[in-house]
Order: sequence, then structure tokens, then C-alpha cells
Amino acid sequence: MKYLLVVSLCVVCLYEGRGSEMNGGEDFMLLAGPLQSRQARTSSWENNVFDCGHSIPPRTGQYFEYLRSRGVTHFKVPLSWHQLLPAGLHGHPKQTVVTCYRTLLTQLLDVGLQPLVILHGSTVPNQFGGRESKELQQMFMLYAEYVFGEFGDLVHSWLILSHVEDVWHDGQPHASSYRHIHQLYHQRFGDKVKVSLGLTTSDINLLSQIQPSITMDFLSVHLAYNCSTFNLAKELRRVQMASRDVPILVYKMTLLDCTDSQFEALGHFLQALNNNDVKIKGCDVMDMLGKMDMEDLPASDDFEYYSGTPLLRNSYQTVWDKFGVQVKSERDIFLNESFPSNFQWATSSESFKVEGGWAEGGKGETVWDRFGHENKVINNQTADQACDSYHKVDYDVYLLRGLHVNTYQFSISWARIFPSGYQRSKSEGGVLYYDKLITALIESGIQPVITLYHWDLPQELQNHGGWTNASIIEAFKDYADFCYSRFGDRVKIWNTFSSPWVVSHAGYGTGEHPPEIKDYVVASYQATHNIIKSHAEAWHVYNDKYRSSQGGKVGIALNSDWAEPMDPSRPEDVSSAYRYLQLMLGWFAHPIFVNGDYPATLKIQIDKKSAKCPHSKPAILPVFTPKESLRINGTADFFGLNHYTSRLVNNSDGGCAPGPQGVGDFQAHIDPSWSSTGSEWIYSAPWGLRRLLNYISTEYLNIKKVPIYITGNGMPTEHGGDPLNDTSKIEYMRSYINEALKAIFLDGVDVQRFTVQSLMDGFEGKQGYSERFGLHHVNFEDTNRPRTPKHSAYFYSHVINQNGFGSRKGDDVKVTLVQYNPLLKVLPPSDVPSKSKVVWEKLSHQSKFHRKLYHHGTFPAHFSWGVSSSAYQIEGGWNVDGKGFSVWDVFTHKPGSIPGNANGDVACDSYHRLEEDLYILRAMQVKSYRFSLSWSRIFPSGQRNSLNQKGVDFYNRLIDGLLANNITPMVTLYHWDLPQELQNIGGWESSDMIGLFNDFCDFCFSTFGDRVKFWMTFNQPHTIAWSGYGLGQIPPNVKNPGTAPYRVAHNLIKAHAKTYHTYNENYRNSQGGLVSIALSADWVEPKDVNVRREVVAADRAMQFHLGWFAHPIFKNGDYPDAMKWQVGNKSELQGLSESRLPIFTEEEKKYIRGTADMFCLNHYTTKIVSHKTARLTPQSYEYDRDLAEEEEGDSPATAISNQKAVAWGLRRLLNWLKEEYGDPEIYITENGVATESKTSWDDSARVFYFKTYINEALKAYDLDGVKVKGYIATSLMDSFEWLNGFKVGFGLHHVDFQNPNRPRTPKFSAHYYHQVIKNNGFPTPEDEKPLYGNFGKDFIWSTATASYQIEGGWRADGKGLSIWDKFAHTPLRVFNDDNGDIACDSYNKIDEDVSMLKQLKVTHYRFSISWARVLPDGTTRHINEAGLNYYIRLVDALLDANIQPHITLYHWDLPQTLQDLGGWENETIIFKFKDYADLIFGRLGHKVKFWITINEPYNIANVGHGYGAAAPGISFRPGTLPYIVGHNLIKAHAEAWHLYNDKFRSKQGGIISITINSDWSEPRNPYKQEDIDAARRVVQFYIGWFAHPIFNGDYCDMMKTIIRKRSLAAGLPKSRLPEFTSEEIKRIKGTYDYFGFNHYTTVLAFPVDYGNLQHYDADRGAGTIADRTWLDSGSSWLKVSPFGFRRILNFIKEEYGNPPVIITENGISERGPVDLNDIHRSYYYEKYINQVLKAYLLDGVDIRGYTAWSLMDNLEWATGFSERFGLFYVNHSDPNLPRVAKTSAVYYSTIITCNGFPDPASGPHACLNQEVEGTSVPSTSLPFVNAVNFLGMTLSNSGAETGLHTMFALLIVVFHRVNQAAGN
Repeated sequence: MKYLLVVSLCVVCLYEGRGSEMNGGEDFMLLAGPLQSRQARTSSWENNVFDCGHSIPPRTGQYFEYLRSRGVTHFKVPLSWHQLLPAGLHGHPKQTVVTCYRTLLTQLLDVGLQPLVILHGSTVPNQFGGRESKELQQMFMLYAEYVFGEFGDLVHSWLILSHVEDVWHDGQPHASSYRHIHQLYHQRFGDKVKVSLGLTTSDINLLSQIQPSITMDFLSVHLAYNCSTFNLAKELRRVQMASRDVPILVYKMTLLDCTDSQFEALGHFLQALNNNDVKIKGCDVMDMLGKMDMEDLPASDDFEYYSGTPLLRNSYQTVWDKFGVQVKSERDIFLNESFPSNFQWATSSESFKVEGGWAEGGKGETVWDRFGHENKVINNQTADQACDSYHKVDYDVYLLRGLHVNTYQFSISWARIFPSGYQRSKSEGGVLYYDKLITALIESGIQPVITLYHWDLPQELQNHGGWTNASIIEAFKDYADFCYSRFGDRVKIWNTFSSPWVVSHAGYGTGEHPPEIKDYVVASYQATHNIIKSHAEAWHVYNDKYRSSQGGKVGIALNSDWAEPMDPSRPEDVSSAYRYLQLMLGWFAHPIFVNGDYPATLKIQIDKKSAKCPHSKPAILPVFTPKESLRINGTADFFGLNHYTSRLVNNSDGGCAPGPQGVGDFQAHIDPSWSSTGSEWIYSAPWGLRRLLNYISTEYLNIKKVPIYITGNGMPTEHGGDPLNDTSKIEYMRSYINEALKAIFLDGVDVQRFTVQSLMDGFEGKQGYSERFGLHHVNFEDTNRPRTPKHSAYFYSHVINQNGFGSRKGDDVKVTLVQYNPLLKVLPPSDVPSKSKVVWEKLSHQSKFHRKLYHHGTFPAHFSWGVSSSAYQIEGGWNVDGKGFSVWDVFTHKPGSIPGNANGDVACDSYHRLEEDLYILRAMQVKSYRFSLSWSRIFPSGQRNSLNQKGVDFYNRLIDGLLANNITPMVTLYHWDLPQELQNIGGWESSDMIGLFNDFCDFCFSTFGDRVKFWMTFNQPHTIAWSGYGLGQIPPNVKNPGTAPYRVAHNLIKAHAKTYHTYNENYRNSQGGLVSIALSADWVEPKDVNVRREVVAADRAMQFHLGWFAHPIFKNGDYPDAMKWQVGNKSELQGLSESRLPIFTEEEKKYIRGTADMFCLNHYTTKIVSHKTARLTPQSYEYDRDLAEEEEGDSPATAISNQKAVAWGLRRLLNWLKEEYGDPEIYITENGVATESKTSWDDSARVFYFKTYINEALKAYDLDGVKVKGYIATSLMDSFEWLNGFKVGFGLHHVDFQNPNRPRTPKFSAHYYHQVIKNNGFPTPEDEKPLYGNFGKDFIWSTATASYQIEGGWRADGKGLSIWDKFAHTPLRVFNDDNGDIACDSYNKIDEDVSMLKQLKVTHYRFSISWARVLPDGTTRHINEAGLNYYIRLVDALLDANIQPHITLYHWDLPQTLQDLGGWENETIIFKFKDYADLIFGRLGHKVKFWITINEPYNIANVGHGYGAAAPGISFRPGTLPYIVGHNLIKAHAEAWHLYNDKFRSKQGGIISITINSDWSEPRNPYKQEDIDAARRVVQFYIGWFAHPIFNGDYCDMMKTIIRKRSLAAGLPKSRLPEFTSEEIKRIKGTYDYFGFNHYTTVLAFPVDYGNLQHYDADRGAGTIADRTWLDSGSSWLKVSPFGFRRILNFIKEEYGNPPVIITENGISERGPVDLNDIHRSYYYEKYINQVLKAYLLDGVDIRGYTAWSLMDNLEWATGFSERFGLFYVNHSDPNLPRVAKTSAVYYSTIITCNGFPDPASGPHACLNQEVEGTSVPSTSLPFVNAVNFLGMTLSNSGAETGLHTMFALLIVVFHRVNQAAGN
């Protein structure tokens, strides 16, 4: 208490003084001293002042440091005139005394203390006479001058006379001396020197004599303060008045009669100092310190002599005295209380431990990257992928939502932001990652806390010394500055460093961590020094630049064990424990939180060791300058603490050994009784946390009160065993959290946050993945890096929800009220067919384009997003707590009923794992959860008299848990699991069930209805009736298909109606809920919508399935007429006297009608239906329908047969409900897809399913006006899937049914569905929003063709054969046996072709030259002038039309004679191609200014020579030949380019390049590094194969490395990829004038392991698919994906230095019936060209031109004329082959005219009014080929195409096997 008052006094003095107006508040003095002499200890204190008559006592510096650490700013140094000038003459000083004083003054300055020098207050030299002597006055002035000369450079504050009253006599002579001295000092040193006089308050009246004669800078007074009687405030005011407002220094303060109890009177002193009427310059604290008890001076007798004060107590002793006496039972007592209401619950991660993506986004190498790559981690593990958090922001935030934390602490990777560590190297990719993470956290209501540095130093900084190089301070400051500026608008809490002790200790001391420096003598201390200064600079940056605008906090997270004396009875062990803490925690905390300097204990120990070990100093401690100390002190807004364990410490002589134990003279130990963990250094000793918190509060937080944040606490479990059942961690967490609670609740420590380390298992430094700290298990063996909550995660979530360990007060749960809109309208019965057939009329005639076109938009604001489950499928607990048997219990226990004899006995064990279910629901942020009640769990016998309260309690807990998490419960009363005892009395065939069901429902309404507002009576009654009582497939397995289903349905409908009325009459007014029934329905599409009988059949199918139940409930209380008519007629034909379909009475109809408040729909698939006359026997519901069903042919299959994913059916079904049932409000209560059980978490098929189905629901809502109010995804998690058992799963979460813990792990689909929920649908992505603007004025607009595809004239005028002539004339090579013999006959139609170009208004036309037409044998031995003349005429015609020709020298049609010589495999072709180019340049170059050497070398090399699907059709050497061909193509191009450059460019002035084609590739799963890598490989192996050598030089490293590695692994002597010589690399690099680029589509990539197969695809190691939402084209490989165009153009910019780009091909195909209104092509060009515009305008890609493929329909290579890319249709049924413009030609012409996309907001633009001739449909009928000849068979187009692709695939497999057998 006393010490606290002293500190309070000092603080108030300091702050009041600093707050005063004088001197800017900078010179306030907290005075101590003077130093006492050790030679005369028996004399009075005042007479023992040290006078340099003897040497300075040893360790005086440590004493000064101690004073500075306690806030002292100034120290009194009385000078001895007698000792300095024994003879009184300034010319004869005693030099040893002068040196002594200078040394003393220097020591003070070194530790940041300012000397207050008393010029005179002691003995006068005897030879000057008495005080009246004038000689004395003169000599005094000379003495003063001498002193100023000797010490003035070291002293700013002077007290001329400390006791004026003793020396003042006449006044005037002394006044003269003082004035002289005052003037002298100020003349010499200016205003920085302050001069004073001193007197006691009793002699204050002397001032009236003195002041008129002299000037004082301040007055020094000696106060004698009596605690009982003295009125300090009054006395100080008296002094102030007497001094005429001169500032007052309380130079000495003597406390009189101050007993312990009277120390409270110090408050009066504080009040006096706080008086604004008194100008306080400073105050003395020495006498108060002398009255205190033992405090924390270092244990040395020396200090008593220095100060005259007894030793003071330290904070550790205080804490130890409090807790050391506790017995174990008292220590370990558990506190059942809650944390403060605003307590922060957090978990954490660290960048290098979780992020992975070590080289992604431009990230630089870190010291940990280097460490791992040098195989210095256990099992040679690295952090390259770690948890893959770089790609899994959504996954990580999902876990955080599940945990329910309100705070997430993570670190930023410095090297990800600044790869080199310096600001100049900023990487925007890394910045965007953290932006995304921060935004996701805030959107989820989680506060981000950022650690700027957690050990992962950029390697480049380490290369320059790392933390031992002082330049790092500025680098860190810049890094922090950037982070504050970029993220500080959202991040309000910052840790500069986390556990910096580990960096200094393990990184620079022991060398266990990177950078592996083993130097605990210098480097470790220097690292600490620079870290502390870096922290301070980062704090000041925030304080000065950002605090006022951002309002955040900056602190530091320091790690520390707690230390206890090994033998508490030994004082030396107590002292050792204190030293342990000072050398660990105090090393960093003391400078920051106490005084800007290292703790005195540390410095004393180091000085002691230095003296002891002069030749092998164990530590060299850097020194902070006073300015640095001032800048460091107080630089924290909170105290961050990382704490894990404790140590027992004993005193030990550390000798000269470096390191903490050597320097600190202690040894640390573990108590063997402490529980061990997965780490050799962490043992559980939870009470240490409470004690450490008390110590920190006492030691560091007295002067500046800041809160404590526990920023890290946790323990690892070992890798191995059960990774989820971490009970030891739960006990650890429970105990440590409770100790923090005790510190708050019992001790008053201001702890505001608790952080559990860590969110998930990660890379634990040197231990790799062998230590698991995570609350979530990460499977590092799986590339998906799935995260699964451990038991500790659920425990922590529970603690957070309870806010500690107290009994949680009943929260007011928020119950969402619903609006009741009764179905008042009575609808007439449905016609046959129903009027709802308008849905088929409206939507079934949609084109595939319109049907599949994705719709962007959102659902209404209060849309209900949910997930579903059902009791039997998930609960388990089949026979626990009194539950009765259900029909499913009985059925599944019969062997053979379910695959693998599976059952729901345990299922997901949700009965025992409610917290786990709530966790995943909370994580998904669903708004509703649909679940069912187990009738037999509530009423085991099915009747009320068997009520089972434990079952009721379970559902109460579930409902309350949902509401506590703002999730609306949607309860199904019956989901198929009938109590067996009720089945024993007839089940649903008995009408008694109506009343029994009503009684059950009545109980549920009364028990749960105060919280449940959404009820469904039955789930899928159709399934109950038909599958349960007709087919007998499910319980109760009754096989009576003719009558039982109808009886059961009859009872179900009446039971539903009765239940509805019970709710309506008894509960609705008080509870306000809604009641309905969940009906299932497939959509049914007529096989031929144009045939009425088929439409009637489809309508009948709908009525028999959905109308069976919906018609009575939603329309007129009766079955639909179509059903009554069918069953009645069938019954009569079967000879029955009455219909097998029961009849409702009129009263029943009225009772049933309108018994639903909304329409609940379960939907999964679509069927194709046609009429058939079904058999009469046996009697069956199935045959009553007169239908034939088949699957929809074009949609993907699922894991359940007959359940294809036909998304478009949902929209039609919803429209049908709207039309048929009076536009009701609709909730989609089940929709989902099954995948095989082996599909654990990477369920992209489910993502596509939701992406398409939910979009169809959006279309129904947004486009059709259907009142869709909610969507429930099926299902929450994998579960018991009825007859399929556990073979398939519908879950958004994977459940491991082999693990007794039934762990739940989110799948890819869970994260996708959450994004849909968050976005409330599908808002238009930024990259799909149109951009308005224009291309450059000289932009090239072009279209293109290729010679073989259009020219025809295959043998005309001496043309030679090409490889495509031979390929097309080879059977089975080209679809439908098409060929290019005539093609479009362009050889004879130059005028028509140019006319089309003029209509398009293109500026350029790209076409190719047929090498074989000009040089029939491929060589210049014979030039075919007729062929050459064709191109001359074409060029001239183009130029006449003001259209620039853009010529491709080679577009795949190699002269066959050259192929006979080896073609592109033969290196001689390089020079033949050069000769050919030389001819063309020479003959056409004076007119042609745009050249392409080779078109799409990828297709030539791989498709023609690898797959063999194009000419020359070679596929038997796929591992080598494509690479050889590609090699020669590149060299041929380079030679042609150099030829033009060297020979023709100067004369002709043209530009020349190569055209390279490539898809863009995205990862199939964007959260998965493996898929991202696969996508990257796809792009590099595609575009990079040819672009990299030409634009960058040589093949890319990725290709070279992979192919070489795989070649050698297969036993080959070298890589299959040829190598360029250094000369070739130089010759090839730069052989371009622009980047010619062909692009059509995007693919989704994923990794595929081909084993040891040696071919291109195996080298690439990737498979590709398309997103199901992308529009189709006429080509199977081409899907409409415009966004990829912009991305690959940006890739070209970044990868190849932003070369000029001319897009030389882009377009889309169609197949099937000809439709000149080709809206899909216009759509394609609009979207793709707009992406080009974005790349051009927004991204700065240097795009010079765009070319549409193709001018006209032509021979599309191996697919013949079946695929059509043209802007103009060519009618091949007319011998004249007329060209007719399609709608897309008009659209493309408009874009050209507008030179882009004018902004519609600017009004109509003239360029939009364009017409193109010939857009009418040709007079001749357009051909529609229904069948083709393929392999001697007549097949449909699609059938033949399938056969063709299948044949190609088989050929590849065969050739691979041949290749393996041949060893090549």
C-alpha cells in the first residue's frame, strides 16, 4: 500500500508537472539523492553526502538505473568546494576530485537521469574568512565560474545555494554574487540552463529581501511535512505568493510523524500538487522512499550505502507472499462464475503455420521457408502448403463461426506483403488475401486482431543480418505503417510482435529456430534491442498517424512461463524465480511498460558476470540512450501475454555460460506430478497463470494502467492415436481458463481477453506436424486439408456460449414471428389436362440457350435459407433414455434389409452430439433448420400415456439451442419413423391413426409451440403410401400396390387436416405459427411437347404424384379429376364394383380444403414421360397412371439411379405450383444430391447441383413471379440414407461413420452454400458487369478463315495434296465423311467473300495460304503460279475494299510430300518452311503488312501428333513426338521471323509473329492448392509451351522440371522434352512483333495421376471439366466462359511483359438445325469482346486488335460441317454455296462501328443503327441432317459424335499400351 502511494505521488507529480504551462512541461523533476558516503555510516544522513573524497562506490550505476526504473528523473549532486579547490584557488584544483565528479555526472546521464548540481551547501575553504568577507564573495564567484567551466557541458539544472538562510547576511553583496553567477551561466549556456536558490519554508520571508535584487529560474524549497497537522496546499500557496509566481521545486521533503495509518494523508499532497494555482517544478521522493518497507531493489548491501534507504520489496515477493502459502486444495479450487459481459473470446493462428501458398501471389521467401527446404524439420516436412489457409479463408472463418468466438488473432506474413521485407517490393496479391480474410471476419461478426510479426522474417532481410541489423527498425516501421494504412480502417487491435523472446532466444541465441544463429553473447541481445525499438517505432507510427482516425490499440504479445521457487523456504530460490521472470518477461516488458530500459536485475547480472568472466563475457547488453528510453517507455495500449506452462527454479551458479540460466544464476525444473503434453516443454500447471497475471499487474501496470490480453494459451497433443478425442486438452483449457477467471474475479486483475492457441493444427516449426495445438484436426495427408472439430472445439464453444463457468442466466431467445395468410380462396378442381399446362407451353419451347442462361439476382431480404435432417437418419440413441422402437428400428435389424446391414442405431449420434450439430449450423449461418421429431422418442408406444420426458428434454435443448443461435426451427412431426406398437395395430391403414397422430401433434404444439412457428405434419406422404404400402420397399413393407396406397393416403390426408384444425383452433392465436405438409414432386416433361396426348400424360403424372395430396389440401378437398377418372375407369375395367380410390364425403372435403398455410415442396429430379396403355393386372397405382417414364438424357447422373440432376425442371415445377394452386407461398423444404460415400469433402458435383438448382428457383422468383419464400438444402450432414444405408451421402458435412466420435467435417459444398446464403442468391459478379467504352482509334477489327476449311479446289490448277486432303479421304477420320474438296469454294468466290467482309465493316481479314497450293511438293523447286495468283487476286480485292490482309503462312495443311519425309518431325522442315516463307514475303510482302508464321502450334504438335485426332493423325508416340514437333515448329517460326526481320522489314514495313492458342484454366475447387496447381500446369503446358521460348527464352521451368523428372522416373536416360542450345535460345527469344492469340473457352482443372504413363496429359498431370452453369456450344470442348478471356489476357501481360496482343481467333459454334437468329453467338461476342475491353481499359493490357472466328461456316476439321462457327451461313444444299448473314453478323458489325460499347446512359448512339445485307433466310430449305453414316451404321448426329469421340479415346489408350510395350 505504501509503495503504491509513493508511485502514485510520483505519477501525479510527473503528470501535473508535465501538464503545467511552464517550460512546455518537459523539465519536471522527480528528485532523488544525493549519494551517501560509505566512510562515515554513524554520522547523520545529511553529513554523509558523498563528496568525491573517496572513489565512487561500486555498482553505483545499477543504483542509478534502479532509480530511473522507478520514474526518478533528476538526482542531486552537491559539490564540495573544499574538495575541488582545497586551496580555494581555481587554478589549483584537485584533479582526482574533478574526475570523480565528471564520472558521477556521466553515469547519471548514461542511465537517463539529469543531475541537479548544488554549487554550494557544504564546507567553505578556511582561508577565506567568514561569511561577511568580500574576498569570500569574490572567490565564490570565481569558484562558480570554475565549476561552470568544468561541468557545464554535463549539467542543465543548478542550485547555487541550497541553504540561502545560512549564508545571507546583509543581502546585497550576496545578491550581487548571485546575479553575476546567474548572468554568467545564462550567457554561456543560454536558456537551456536553469538556476535556482534554495531555502526552507520556515525562512520563506527572506524572499522579500532577496527577490528585488536577483532573478531566479525556479525556487528550491525544503518542506517539513507533518502528516497530522500540516496543510500542504496552504503552505505551497504561501510560498508561491512569496516567490512572485516563480516555479517551485520541492527540493527536499521530510515526512514527520507519518505512521502506517496516516500514509493516507499523502492524498493531501497529491491534491496540493493538483492545484492549478501552484506552479510545481518538481518534487523530492527520497525521504518517502526512506520510509518505505523492503521493495524491489536488487539484492545487494551496496545500495543501502548509496541511498541511506533500506532495501525495498519486489513485486514477485508480494505475489509469492500472497499465493505461496496456499495449500493444494485452496490453489486448485474451481470457480463457477462467469466472465465480464464484454469479455473477448478468441482463438489464433500464425501465418507460416497455417497459410501455405508459400510462393503464391508473389510472396517472398521467409526464414522458415528456407529452414524447411533445407530439411531441418522433422520428417523433412515444410510449410509449403500447411493448412492451405491462403486459399481457404472461407473454411477458416467457417470454423470461427462454429466456435462462436468474437475475436480472431492472426499474424501477417511480412514476406507476403513485402516479399523482400522492404516497401518497394509490395505484393498486391498478398494484400488482397488479408483484405479478404479481414472482410470475411467482420461480415461474420468476428473482430480481427493482427500480429505484425510472428517469427517469419523475410529471408532477404536476414541475408543482411535480420534482427541484429539496426536498419531493420526502419523496414519494420514501414511495414507496420503500410498495414495500418491498408487494414486499419477495419482492424482495431494490433500486436507488433508475438513471443519475441522466442525469436531472440531460439533464433539468435540457441540457434534452434531459423535463422539458426548460435550467439547468446551478442546476437540474442542485439536482436532484442532492435525488436524493442522496432516495436516502439511501430507504436509511435500508429499513435502519431492513425490513432485519431482509426481509434485502435497497439500492444505487444510477450511470452512468459510462471516461475516458482523450487524450495520456497530458501530466499535464494525465491530470488532466482524472480530473476527467471526478469530475464524472460522483464527483458521486453520492463523497457516498454516501466522505464524504457532493461530491468536492473538483468543489467546487474550481466555486469556481475562481466566482472567475473572478463575474458569470456557471457552477455553483452546494448544500451538505450536517454532519448531511446523515453521513446520506448509506455509504448503499449495493452499487455499481451502468451503463457503455456510453469517452471520450478532454484539458485545456481551459472558460471560464465551464456544464456538465461548461466547469466541468471538459476536452473529450471519440472514437477514430475505436472501433466505432460505433446510438447517436451509444456507441462500443465494452470495455477501459474493466475500468479503470473497478478505479477504482471503489480510489476508492470501500476504506472500506466492498460488491460491484459491473454494472446496465447494452449497445449499440443501428439500426432497419432485418436486425433479428435483430445480430453487432455479439454482439461488443460478448463483449468487455465478458470485460473484467468480467478485473477479477474478474485484478484481484480484487468484481463479482457482469452485466446486459445490455436484454431487448427498447423506447422509447428521444427516439430513440423507432429505436435497438434489445434481445436480443429487438419488431415495433412489429404490435399484438401479438411478441418474437423475436435472435442476441445466443442468444449471451448460451450465455455464461450456460457461466458465462463457460471450458471447461465436464461437468455431471452428471439422467436421469429411469421405471418399467417389463410388460404381463403376456394379453387376449382383441375381440368384434364389442367390449365397448368401453360407451363409446358411457356417454358418447354425454350431454346437450350435460354434454358441454360444463368440468371443473376437475389432473393427477398427475409428469404429463409436452411438445411434439413430427420430423426431416424441422424439421431441414433435408438434404445436409450426410454425411446421406443420405430418401424425403421425393426426393419433395419432384419439382416439383408439394408446394404451392409446398416442401421440407424447410432447414425450421426445427434442425440448425444447436439452441441456438434449446433456448431455446424452456426458455422453455416443458416436461418432455419428443418428436423423431425421421433414419435417413439416422445411417446415410446405412440400414445400419450407413455410420455418419455427425456425425449422431450432433448428436443427442448435442440430448439433452445437453435433459437440461441438465431436459427428458426422448422419441425416435421412425422418423417416415416412410426412407433412399432402403432404399426402392430394396423399402422396408417387404420383410421385410428388419425386420432393418435392428432394427439401426438397436440402434445408437440403445446410443449414446443411457444418457440416453434413452422410445422410440417408429414414428410412426403407419397413415399409413405406408395413405397411403404404399395411397393413394400420401406417399412412397414406392405406390398399391396392396388389398394393399400390409396387407403393410406386417405388416412394421411385426414390426419393432416385434423392436426391442422387442432393447431388452428387451439394454438394459433397464442402461438402464431404456420402449419403445412411437405409434398414431394419430380418435374415431368412430356416426351414431345407438341403432341397433346403427351402433354396430357405429363399432366396426369403430376396429378397422380403431387396432386394426389396437394389437390385435396390446396384446391377443393378432393382428389384431382384426372386421378379419379383413371382409377375409376381402371377399377371398372378390372371388374370392380367401385373405384379403388376412396371417396371423401362433402363434409370431409370441406374439412380438408385449405389446411395448409404455405406450400412445402421436396424436389430432386425431372423425368420424361410419354403416354402408354398400361396393363390391368395386377392392380397397381403404377399401372393406373398409363405412363411410361424415362430419364432426361442430357443431364448428369448422381449416386442414386433414376435421380439425374436436371436443374431446369425446378423452375418449371415452381411455375406449375403457381398456376395449379393459386399462387401460394412456397418453401422448398428439400433439395439436394447424393454422392458416393467415398466422396468425402471435395464434392464439386454437389456444388454444381446447388449452383444450378438454386438458380432455377431464383429464376422462378425473379423472372416468373413465383412466391418462393425459402430454400432448404438436403442435408445438413451425411446420414443414414434409408434403403441406401451409408453407401451414399447427401450431406453438406461429411460424417465418418467408422469413427465412434462421428466427426463432422465441412465439405466444399458447405462453404459454397454459405456463400449463397451470405449473398442471398447470385448477385452479378464484378467481372460479369458490362463495361462501356471504346477501343483505340486504330484498333484492328477482323474476322478469319483458313485455307483448307474454305477454299475447296483441292486439285485445281496444279495444287498439291496436303495432309488434310489425305486425312479427310481416310475412312473414319472426319465426321460424316465430310472433306474439304469443295468446302466453301472460296477458291472461286473471292468477290463473295470480300462482299461479306465489307458488310461486316472489318478493317482486316485474316486468312491462310495453302502451302501445297503454292508449292505442290512443299519446296521451291516448283512454284504453282496459278495458286499463287489466287492469293494475289484476293489481296488486291481486299486492298480495293480498304481491308488489310493478315496472312497466316501455315494453318495445318502441310504438303503431303513433306509429310512423307517426316513432316514436322524432320528437322529439315525448318528450312523448307523458311524457303516457303521467303517466297511468300517476296511475292506478297509489298502489299501485306501483317503476318503470322504458324497457327496454333499446340494443335499441330499434340492433337495432330499426340492424340492423332487431326492430320497427320499420328498417335503412337504420344510421349515424345508432340515435343519433337513442337520443338521444330518453334525453330521454324524463329527462322521465318528472322528472315522477315533481316531481309524484308526495312523495305516492306510489316509486322510478323506467331499465333498461339490456349484455354484459360481455373481450379475445379478454388479452395484447394492442388487444383490451383493443376490449373497453373494446364496453362503453362498449353500457352507456355510455345510462348515461353519465344517471349521469355526457353521452355518454362515447370515443363522442363516435370517432364525431366517423369522421364527419369520411367527409366529414360534423359528428358523427353528436347533442349534448345544456348544459341537457339538466343535466336528464338524475341521473335515476335505482337502476341497472336486464339482463345475460345475456360476449363476447370484438377490433378490426375497417370502413374508412369509417358505422354503429354500425364506430364501435365491434370484433368479438366466445365462448370455446369456455362452455356454450351456446338462443340463439346467449348463452353461459354467470358471471364477467362480477361484473365488469360492479363496472364499474357504479366507473364510475357505486356507485349502488343492481336486476338487472332475467338468465336463459338453451333450444331443441329440451322437458325440464322444465332442469339447465342451474339451473346458470346458481346460478353467476350467486353472482357477484352476490360483488359484493355481497366488492366492496361496492350491489345491492338480482335478477330472473330469465323467469317462463314466451313469444314470444322475432324467434325466436318456439323459444327458451324460462321458469322455467315453457307448453304451446302445449294451447289452455288450461297452465303447468308446471321444475326450475329449484324451484332458484330455494330460493335465494329461503335469501336466498342457506347454507354446507354448517354442516350442512343448513331453506331447502333446498323444493317447488314442478306440477313433473310435463304429461299432454299435449310438442311437438317437427322442421320449420318458412321462406321457403316446410320446414327444420329449426337450418336455418331459420341462414337467418334469414344473411338478417339480408345485409340489413345491402345497407343499408350503399344507405347509401353515398345518401351518408347
